[in-house]
Amino acid sequence: MVVAVPENINFPKAEEEILKLWEKLDVFATCLKQSKHKPRFSFYDGPPFATGLPHYGHILAGTIKDIVTRHAHQSGFHVERRFGWDTHGLPVEYEIDKTLGIKGPQDVAAMGIDKYNAECRKIVMRYSDDWETIVTRLGRWIDFKNDYKTLYPWFMESIWWIFKQLFDKGLVYRGFKVMPFSTACNTPLSNFESGQNYKEVVDPAVMVSFPLEEDPSVSMIAWTTTPWTLPSNLSLCVHPSLEYVKVRDNNTNNVYIMMEARLDALFKKPEEYTVIDKFLGGTLKGTVYQPLFPYFAHMRQQTGAFRVLCDEYVTAESGTGLVHQAPYFGEDDYRVGLANGIITKDMKLICPVDDSGNFTDEVTDFKGMYVKDADKHIIKWLKQHNRLVHQSTTKHSYPFCWRSETPLIYKAVPSWFIRVEHMTDKLLANNQQTYWVPDFVKEKRFANWLRGARDWAVSRNRYWGTPLPLWASDDGEEVVCIGSIAELEQLTGVKVTDLHRETVDGLTIPSRCGKGELRRVSEVFDCWFESGGMPYAQAHYPFENKKEFEDSFPADFIAEGIDQTRGWFYTLLVISTALFDRPPFKNLIVNGLVLASDGQKMSKRKKNYPDPLTVVSLHGADALRLYLIASPVVRAENLRFKQEGVRDVLKDVFLPWYNAYRFLVQNVIRSQKEDGRQFVYSPTEVEVSYNSMDKWILSFTQSLILFVKQEMSAYRLYTVVPRLIKFVDNLTNWYVRSNRRRFKGETGIEDCHKALETLFSVLFDMCVVMAPFTPFLTEHIYQNLRSLLDHEAMKEQDLGSVHYIMQPQAREQLIDATIERKVSRMQAVVELGRVVRDRRTLPTKYPLPELVVVHAEQQCLDDITQLESYVLEELNVRSLTTSTDKDKYGVHLHAEPDHKVLGARLKGDFKPVMAAIQALTDAQIEELMRVGEVTLLGHTLGPDDVRVTYAFEGGASGGGGRYEAHSDGDVLVLLDVTPSEEMLHEGVAREVVNRMQKLRKKAKLLAIDPITVHYDITPKTAELQAIVAKHTEYIEAAIKQPLKPYPVPSSADVIIQEQTDIKGAKLNITIIQRSEGESPASRYVNLTLCSVHPQGGATSSRAVLLLENPHGDVISSADDLLEQVNVVFGLNGVRPKLYKSPKLTDEVSPCATELLALNGSTLYIGITGQPTVVQQGTVEAGPHCSYVNVELVDSAPRNGAKGNVGTVLLENPAGGGAISGTQLSSEVQALFGQRTKKLRLYTCREQRDEVTGATCVATLQGKRAFAFTH
Repeated sequence: MVVAVPENINFPKAEEEILKLWEKLDVFATCLKQSKHKPRFSFYDGPPFATGLPHYGHILAGTIKDIVTRHAHQSGFHVERRFGWDTHGLPVEYEIDKTLGIKGPQDVAAMGIDKYNAECRKIVMRYSDDWETIVTRLGRWIDFKNDYKTLYPWFMESIWWIFKQLFDKGLVYRGFKVMPFSTACNTPLSNFESGQNYKEVVDPAVMVSFPLEEDPSVSMIAWTTTPWTLPSNLSLCVHPSLEYVKVRDNNTNNVYIMMEARLDALFKKPEEYTVIDKFLGGTLKGTVYQPLFPYFAHMRQQTGAFRVLCDEYVTAESGTGLVHQAPYFGEDDYRVGLANGIITKDMKLICPVDDSGNFTDEVTDFKGMYVKDADKHIIKWLKQHNRLVHQSTTKHSYPFCWRSETPLIYKAVPSWFIRVEHMTDKLLANNQQTYWVPDFVKEKRFANWLRGARDWAVSRNRYWGTPLPLWASDDGEEVVCIGSIAELEQLTGVKVTDLHRETVDGLTIPSRCGKGELRRVSEVFDCWFESGGMPYAQAHYPFENKKEFEDSFPADFIAEGIDQTRGWFYTLLVISTALFDRPPFKNLIVNGLVLASDGQKMSKRKKNYPDPLTVVSLHGADALRLYLIASPVVRAENLRFKQEGVRDVLKDVFLPWYNAYRFLVQNVIRSQKEDGRQFVYSPTEVEVSYNSMDKWILSFTQSLILFVKQEMSAYRLYTVVPRLIKFVDNLTNWYVRSNRRRFKGETGIEDCHKALETLFSVLFDMCVVMAPFTPFLTEHIYQNLRSLLDHEAMKEQDLGSVHYIMQPQAREQLIDATIERKVSRMQAVVELGRVVRDRRTLPTKYPLPELVVVHAEQQCLDDITQLESYVLEELNVRSLTTSTDKDKYGVHLHAEPDHKVLGARLKGDFKPVMAAIQALTDAQIEELMRVGEVTLLGHTLGPDDVRVTYAFEGGASGGGGRYEAHSDGDVLVLLDVTPSEEMLHEGVAREVVNRMQKLRKKAKLLAIDPITVHYDITPKTAELQAIVAKHTEYIEAAIKQPLKPYPVPSSADVIIQEQTDIKGAKLNITIIQRSEGESPASRYVNLTLCSVHPQGGATSSRAVLLLENPHGDVISSADDLLEQVNVVFGLNGVRPKLYKSPKLTDEVSPCATELLALNGSTLYIGITGQPTVVQQGTVEAGPHCSYVNVELVDSAPRNGAKGNVGTVLLENPAGGGAISGTQLSSEVQALFGQRTKKLRLYTCREQRDEVTGATCVATLQGKRAFAFTH
């Protein structure tokens, strides 16, 4: 049974209830069971580190993954979603080093690798429970029980297998390479790791002199921002083709050699120096200079160090044009030094810096110093030895360790490499086979990175990681690569169950070449190698799940942040290309970065962002999800996170959506109670509606379904939310708003049912379509709506959760472009009219005489005319006039140039052309619109170059301020802003209704709650008194409750009372409880005969006329109504007239009045030519006659009768004598077309207390009887 929906909702609390429901039903697992035999949609989840809590970056990526995989499931796929953990590497070790005070490898050696790794193992899943709690609270469905961790032996075994494949293909080698090096973590980093964390820093910048060996009075000067590398200098480098000069410093008389283009780096003015000579850089090649420091002076004899080299990497952009080279601390330095024989591959490294970044004993003056700390001491030394030419600082971008937040250095280290450079073309080709959102990241950022790809250093000099499966002889000549646990056992004779260093480091393999025992190399894998290998390792490929993996590779979908273009995306592609020459995935969504509201990086230390769980506790997970997905961050742009943006999702999307759902349920309950008609929705039995607004909202819904399907197929999540917001606006502010009377049953039961059916259909489809995006709210709404579904018709479908329901297929036959065009034009007119009302401060409550719509196209006007009733109601105007004759209303066309388009095209000619456009006459503009172009000052302009608008100056039919105009450039509206006094009074009456309705809402009363509203106005002479008295019937019809003046009966049960000010008077409102008793099920009018006395045996001048009976079976015409008036009062040969006033004024024309709109009112009957008989006494609210409602329970109406609930009048006219129980049974039979069947009447549905001929029918007044055929 559908449950009444409360007015307010706490979204976070509702979400927590849904979590309990999901847990109770085990909904996620059930989804997987339901889809087990469906086609597979494969998804890889990049493993996060569990050493910290989730941040907004994780939440964003997780939300994207959850939406796509939920949608895939609801699109008919089986989607395995396994959570993964990156458990190795620097994040874990760095935490242990900080905790235990470990400074370097010697501390680990003293402690023992086994104990060190045991400590790492202890903390590796420190926050795993928190992760599961937070991820679950955010609504993400992913399998934590069947997870993978990179520390699992079976995962590590697959990593070994991958490496062995690459080794066997000749892609693995050992070499020295200058690499980014983290001195805090004592390990090199890959190029993509070093690119993750650049910061703006201020470093010293020094110019240093290098006297020539042959003439020490002449010095070459080099510039550097890393003084700590100067002790290792072995050469200088110049550009061979650029101009260099020998200059004299006019202030010091010193002679320097530097690049001509860089003179201003040393001298401020040309007067400060004298050029002695000029030559190309190549002239300096081989020039020998004096070593700066003595530590490696012996290299001159060994390799010819301390001479000038040439290379084109030297630029004229910075420095002095001479680059100081320390070959083991710079990539270009190493390359150029190797090419020129300054260093050789087999020589001892000139690298006097240890893994902690401290100078070794070779650098005697600075030994033991951390290199960055040594800068100032080195500069001091340079000053003392007259080698410092100039000193300053420079601000530049510098790489930092992504884990320790310490500056990196570049340092030559031995490492194991995977060859990548040779397969650049394959990488680019495989990249082209993938689809990225947004595409520019793939085509530019990622492709550019691939073009410059370098061999990948995959080894790390660390401890807690997957060991490299390489066993080597002492001389390094014999190397064996192990690819499995079984192979390790076969070659070592030892069976192992774990593959970490403490287990395998001690194992040896006999040499096949007579080189004794092979021992494992000491390095472990870079954890990025494990991440790149997760597609295979999570499945323990190829040792298990071989077919399952191969059938689902590559993945259908992955997603991560833009920072992974040089990380996970890259390593995935390198490994899959090296293994299979295939891309690892088909589709990829790249998200941008989530920043603090001020644009800075989110920082725990700065506390510049709200805690995610706090945001969720205030606004709910759905709101956070939708806020993130609707933002530029899903297009790989950055998002400045603002909590008010999450709050706006509630205000702009969820509350209107919720209120539309609440409105539906409210009116379903009302309809079931008042109409006695059960609402059951069956998708297969829905009939086409012919109501324009029904057709429009159904068309718009099907368009939305089609749009979401198309956009989700293209992985453009960010386009869905704006369309959803537009849809919610159309649903709540247009469809529901403009059809309120239909929902409330004021246009008949069938029309009401059709409106409810349409709204249910729309909300139900909306729940299913949006379930992947907002899983909580859709489930919350669905759980109530599902009680209204036809479970028998849908018995093949598990209806336990909205997430079991497949995405609806768009019913394209319902998409009606014509009706969407018509409603769009109607909306435009209404919006323009509202702007005018707002501008003139004319609330919509106050009716206005006329709206004029002017447009050149008759079809546009016809579209608006067909929806005239909605325009009149929404703008509260009496009449709508449409016209193509703009001159009649003083309207003319005005042209303006499109500044952006024409400005760029015409440049200097724009201003005169703009003036010519603005001077175009009406006729010229019409010609432009007809022909499609106009030539002005030699330039041909088209419709896209000129914006045509309407201008209003008041015309023959308007003038004098009667009309207020507004246009959107396409259509012009003129609103008559001069209401009559009667209209003003009606507006005041509407204001009274508004205050009463607000008070009822304040008391939390439902529309069906029986109440009576009492009112009092002071002073009694106030104009408001007369207005309320005149419009009492309108007010009663609007609030659908009796309205009575004070006094309030002393015995009344007062619910709420309030005083308010209207038009300078005090309006006191008191709402009291009305004794429970049903209103007539059929709508009615009270009749009072005024001109003649009743005839034909009728004895009373007061009667009731049922406008429908049964409920929904409406009187077909005005003539029928007048005929029944004659019958009830026994009048013959006369045509009565109906009036709203007992004085027989304010005539009602049944032909011009919607009959059901008269419901509950009193009409006064007059006969032309007969004197008025004024009726005395107070007219009570409610029917003049007693009545009983009757419901046909166990069969359908027959013989043309409609509806199974009706009303039988127990007397008519009033006081004319009640019918008997027997007569009541006959009346009921006739009512439901059951004359051939005997009906039994009971006072309760359980068939107790039968109504018989002996029953006193007076006791049934205001109650309900139940009719049965059996």
